[in-house]
Amino acid sequence: MEQALSAQEWQLLSGCALFQGCAREEVQLALEDAACTLGVYETGQTVYQPDHFSRCLGVLLSGGIRVTRDSLAISVLSPGELFGAAALFNDRPDYATTLTACAPCRVVLLPQELVSRLMDASPRIRDNYIRYLSGRIRFLSGRIRSLAAEGVEGKLKQHLLTTLSPTRTRLSCPATELAQRLGISRASLYRAFDALEEQGLIRREGRSIVVPDLSALDASSL
Repeated sequence: MEQALSAQEWQLLSGCALFQGCAREEVQLALEDAACTLGVYETGQTVYQPDHFSRCLGVLLSGGIRVTRDSLAISVLSPGELFGAAALFNDRPDYATTLTACAPCRVVLLPQELVSRLMDASPRIRDNYIRYLSGRIRFLSGRIRSLAAEGVEGKLKQHLLTTLSPTRTRLSCPATELAQRLGISRASLYRAFDALEEQGLIRREGRSIVVPDLSALDASSL
């Protein structure tokens, strides 16, 4: 990759799910590979879509990427997150979702062949990738549970439990988009917000939802 990364971008890349815990030399080896490229996208530009995508694993360095399927909002990716795993190691001619830049983005793109070589050379990268895929399975299973959960509060709880983690306790998402993700009305979502806030399970800060204690939220779902 010819273009250099800023110190902040380097930190995001080295701390992402694929390279977490790797030596600087391992990350540098990936960046210096001729197959590794840097992508730049403007707001509103499509990154991946079902009929136009690359068999690359991407790392978002800046901006944000909205993930949708059939006009249903699924999530918004933040800097440091991976995307594109569904395009790797399969022969399907289409991609599962549409990825759209919701702010100017810079991304590192690692082709399937390069990802395969990196995993062969580094057991840590291999294990990181398997761990990442396991997390995606858990996320998608949680999405199914949230859609199947009884009541609006149940849907909201399951979505928060699936999306957040002990190191990420804040969900930033417009209410309209979150209501679409859960398949409910905005009015119902706001009533669920009020109920969970009264129980001390969440705290709203502007457009963000903060969960101070994930274990307490989890226990309330039992």
